[in-house]
Amino acid sequence: MKIFKHSKYFLPLLFNITFGQQVENASAAAIKEHPTFSERQQERDRMVNIQIQARDVKNERVLSAMRRVPRHAFIPDYGQNEAYADHPVSIGLRQTISQPYIVAFMTEALQPEPTDRVLEIGTGSGYQAAVLAELVQEVYTIEIVPELGEGAKAICNELSYSNIQYRIGDGYRGWPDAAPFDAIIVTAAPGHIPQPLVDQLAVGGTMIIPVGVRYQKLIVIQKDEKGISHESVMAVRFVPMTGEAEN
Repeated sequence: MKIFKHSKYFLPLLFNITFGQQVENASAAAIKEHPTFSERQQERDRMVNIQIQARDVKNERVLSAMRRVPRHAFIPDYGQNEAYADHPVSIGLRQTISQPYIVAFMTEALQPEPTDRVLEIGTGSGYQAAVLAELVQEVYTIEIVPELGEGAKAICNELSYSNIQYRIGDGYRGWPDAAPFDAIIVTAAPGHIPQPLVDQLAVGGTMIIPVGVRYQKLIVIQKDEKGISHESVMAVRFVPMTGEAEN
């Protein structure tokens, strides 16, 4: 079985902390050629059945993407035994890959459509970006830690995801030159909702973001012609957003 070597990108640090239809079909057809997609399929099926579907994630496209994306390809060698476990896994540099259920829940909350353009703040391992790439037309992802961003890009490129755009930098101010976005997903927690991200959300769009310092709430933001509404949907614990969000 081929396992991607992460030593070039990740330091071996162990931290117990909590990371149109034609376009979609073409992307799926291309990535299925890579042998990694056929590895550990039973583990992925079990992950989806027990950890995700049983917890009321119902969107069939999201469930299909979670079954398809090889989560283990985004995890360093030392974490392979935990790749499909029901908890976050360290990827080094004080960062984690989020619990599978949280990835699925947040993805479903975006109500992704094949024609959507989605902004992700906090590339991390690249796993969330890959899941989104299965579902939408274009993913824009920003990572503040260069080693993580470069590693995620290398893995996604190896898996032939061609609909992901990458940027190394502070995600607090988003990606204004590519805005507006149909959906925005934030995978690191600021102490407040960044206004630049709200501004870059398209009318009719959805953003999901963990907000708080020590303890956080996962908030879903909807934008329409009248303004924005937001709803707290669950208590969570994410790594903090660094950079301008700390000011």
